[in-house]
Amino acid sequence: MSDYSNPEYYYNRELSWLLFNDRILGEARDKDILLMERVKFLSITASNLDEFFMVRVASLKDMVDAGYSKNDIAGLSAKKQLKLVSKRAHELVENQYEVYNKSLRPALGKIGLRIVTSHENLTKEQGEYVDKYFMDNVYPVLTPMAVDSSRKFPHILNKTLNLGAFLKDPKKSEGEESIDFAMVQVPSVLNRVVEIPGGDNETCVILLEEIIERNINKLFSGREVLCVHPFRIMRNADLSIDEDEAEDLLIEIESKIRMRQWGKAIRLEVSDDMDEKLLKRIAEEHDIEENDIYKINGPLDLTCLMKIYSLEGFDNYKVKKYDPVLEPAFRDEEDIFAAIQKGDILMHHPYESFQPVVDFVRKAAEDENVLAIKQTLYRVSGHSPIIAALKEAAMNGKQVSVLVELKARFDEEHNINWARELEKAGCHVIYGLVGLKTHCKITLVVRREDDGIKRYVHLATGNYNDATAKIYTDLGMFTCKEEYGEDATAVFNMLSGYSEPLHWNKLYLAPLWMKNRFIYMINREKEIAANGGHGHIIAKMNSLCDRDIIEALYAASTAGVKIELIIRGICCLKVGIPGVSENITVRSIVGNFLEHSRIYYFYNDGNEEYYLSSADWMPRNLDRRVEILFPVEDPSLRERVMDVLKANLEDTLKAYVLNENGEYKKVDKRGKALFSAQDYFCKEAQKTVVGSGEVSGRTFVPKMKP
Repeated sequence: MSDYSNPEYYYNRELSWLLFNDRILGEARDKDILLMERVKFLSITASNLDEFFMVRVASLKDMVDAGYSKNDIAGLSAKKQLKLVSKRAHELVENQYEVYNKSLRPALGKIGLRIVTSHENLTKEQGEYVDKYFMDNVYPVLTPMAVDSSRKFPHILNKTLNLGAFLKDPKKSEGEESIDFAMVQVPSVLNRVVEIPGGDNETCVILLEEIIERNINKLFSGREVLCVHPFRIMRNADLSIDEDEAEDLLIEIESKIRMRQWGKAIRLEVSDDMDEKLLKRIAEEHDIEENDIYKINGPLDLTCLMKIYSLEGFDNYKVKKYDPVLEPAFRDEEDIFAAIQKGDILMHHPYESFQPVVDFVRKAAEDENVLAIKQTLYRVSGHSPIIAALKEAAMNGKQVSVLVELKARFDEEHNINWARELEKAGCHVIYGLVGLKTHCKITLVVRREDDGIKRYVHLATGNYNDATAKIYTDLGMFTCKEEYGEDATAVFNMLSGYSEPLHWNKLYLAPLWMKNRFIYMINREKEIAANGGHGHIIAKMNSLCDRDIIEALYAASTAGVKIELIIRGICCLKVGIPGVSENITVRSIVGNFLEHSRIYYFYNDGNEEYYLSSADWMPRNLDRRVEILFPVEDPSLRERVMDVLKANLEDTLKAYVLNENGEYKKVDKRGKALFSAQDYFCKEAQKTVVGSGEVSGRTFVPKMKP
C-alpha cells in the first residue's frame, strides 16, 4: 500500500494561493480581454494581496515568533514558507507593475484616458487647476504631522497611503539637528483619482497623492522640504479571540477590531526612488525587515484602478453589464410557497436572479400563516433587504431566530451592527458556537397550512448577500420536502441549544460527519474501480488543502478512478505523479464572475449522487466550521447541476489547467471550439425568456457518460 502522506506529493498552501493570484494577473495580461476588464483584474490582484499579507503572512510570522516547529503538508516550516512566500510575492508585485507600466497605462492612453504619472508633468493650465483643487478640496482635510523632540512618531494606520518627508529648519545652525521627519496621510474620504483638464477627446486624471506632493510646502511653511515620497504600511489584521474567556463575544470582537489598526507591521511599500535615509527611518520605526520592504515602480496600492474602471465614457472597453433573469418556476406563480410546493427549485446565480431568495424571506415576514423564520447569516450587503425583512417579521409577531456569525473575517463590525439592529426589532440573535464559525447557508420558514404545519427550506452554496449574488457564481435550492424540513429544524436546534437528533435524513454536517461522508464516497469509487467497475468523481470548489481528502483522492486515482477537479483557488494536490495521481486533472476558471459554488458528483456505479455545499475541502471547513452538504435528488435539477460541471470542464477560454510541473496554463485552443462556461450560462439563462414572459426550454450540455 502506497504512502500518500509523502510531503513531495503536496504543494504548499500559501504558494498555491500566490499562483491563484497570478492567474488573475494573467487575465490583466491577456490582450484578448477588453481593456477596462484587464484594469479591473489588476486591481483585484492588489486587493487580494493585501488580504493575503494581513492574514496569511501575518499568521506565518506569528508562528515563527512563537517558535512553532511543525511542518506543513508539503514539509515546510513556517520560517521556510515565509522565505519562499517573500520571494514569490516580490516577483508577483514586480509583474503587477510591469503589466501596469508597459501594457495597461499605454493602452489606456491610446483610447483617450491619460494617467498623469507625476505632478511634474502637468501643463501650466493643469497645474493651476490642481493647485486650486488642492486649496479648495484637499487642504482643509489634511493633518500634517511633524516629528521632533516634542512630538513622537505618529501611528500609521493599516493600509493607509501616506507621504513621508524630510524637512530642514533654516533657522537652526549647521551644528544643530536641523532635519526633521514629517508626514501626512492621504485622506481616504476624498477621491484618489482626480479628473483634470486634458486634450480634445481625452480624459485626464492624476492621483491625489501627486496633488498633495505638489503642494507639500503649503503644509510645512517655514521649512524647506528636502524630499517627499509615498509609503504604505500593512499590519497584522487577523483576530485572536479567546472565546472561553470572553464574557461577551460581541464586545470582545468589537475591541479586537479596533486593535487591527495597531497590529504589528508586516509589510512596507515605498516608491522605488525613495530617499534611502527616509526609507531607513520609516523601516526602523516599524521594525520592518528588508525582505518585507516592497519598492514600487508606480502608484502604491493598485486597488485605485477600480476607480479608473468606474470612469464614465469607456463602456465599449467593458463587458456589458449582465441582468439576471427570473427562474422560470417563479414567473407564472406569484405565490412563492405555491411554487415550491410544485417541486424542488434550483437557482444558478448570478445568471438567475437572487430576488426570489429575498422574496422568500420578505413574503414570509408578511404572510399571516407563517409562524417562524430561522436563518444563518455570514456576510450580508450594506443595505440588506433580507435584514429588513427579518426585522419586519419580528415586528409582525413571528418567531425569528437568526444566527449572525460575528467571526466572518473583515465583516465583523458590519455583522455586529446588523445583530444589534435585529435584536432591537425583537429577533432572537445567536452569535455562533464557541470555537466554530457557522458558515452554512440555510433558511427555514415554518408555515401553518390547511393540512397542518409545513416547512419550507432554502439551502445554498453562497451567502445571503444580494450584492455579491450579482458577481459570485452560486447554486441554491428551495424545497418543502419533509425530510429536508426535519433536518433544517435539527440544524437550528443544534445552533441555538444542545439538541442533536438521533437520526438525520438528508443533510451532512461539519464538523460532525461531513468529512467522513466525503471520504466514504471517495473510497466507494475506489472500490468500484478496483473491482473492475467505472469510478468517476467530479468536484468543484474554491480550495483543496485537506490532507485526508487528498490522500483518499490519490488512493482512488491509483485504483483507476477518473477524478476531475475544478478548483478556483488553492490546490495542494499534485497531478501527474506516476502511479499516484495520473488519473486526476485540475482546472481553474477565472472569469468575469467569481466562481464560488461547491458541487460534488460521484458516479457510484451508475447510481449517481449529486451534492451541493457551503464547504470546500479544507481543514477549516471540515473540522472548524458548521457547514452543510445536501443532496440534489430531482432528476431535472441533477441534470442542471451536471450542466454546470460539464460546461466548466469544457471551457477553453477562461480555464487554466494545472500541469505536472505545478504550473497553471491556459487551455491550448488549437483545434478546439472557443467556449466560455460563464458566457454559456448567461446565454442559456436569457434563452428562457422569449418575448413577454414566455418560457422556452433550457438547452443542456449532453449528460456525461462513463
